[in-house]
Amino acid sequence: MKSAIERCARWLRSGEGGRQLSGYALVGVLQLLVDWGAYVGLTALGVPTLLANPGARAIGALLGYLGNGAYTFRQPEGQHRLGRGSLARFVLLWLVLTAASTAALAVIDVAGGLGWAWVLKPVVDLGLAGVAFIASRLWVYR
Repeated sequence: MKSAIERCARWLRSGEGGRQLSGYALVGVLQLLVDWGAYVGLTALGVPTLLANPGARAIGALLGYLGNGAYTFRQPEGQHRLGRGSLARFVLLWLVLTAASTAALAVIDVAGGLGWAWVLKPVVDLGLAGVAFIASRLWVYR
């Protein structure tokens, strides 16, 4: 455990950690706004949450994959980390996180109504962002 904490501290002090965290936050805010806007728009048109959330997340995912692969997690030499392998890993991660997000929003929609699902979608997705960052850094864009 101490070794992992030391590695994390070295990574943050190296400058790469701060660049990756800030890049992930910037791409993530844009992705969240696009995803949330698409979800609200689709559900306002009558598309059920179980279809609207994966559709909205797919739109946001394209922005996230390209932005994080080309900028946030690029190699130290400046080369992007986009390719078939990273795309396959990204899709697998996206499927798992989308299932979790959609399940949470479906429960919120049934229990509190669509208005609460609109309000709480960013909270749900922000909660998943930490898992997504760690998985992206260590697995997707390796």
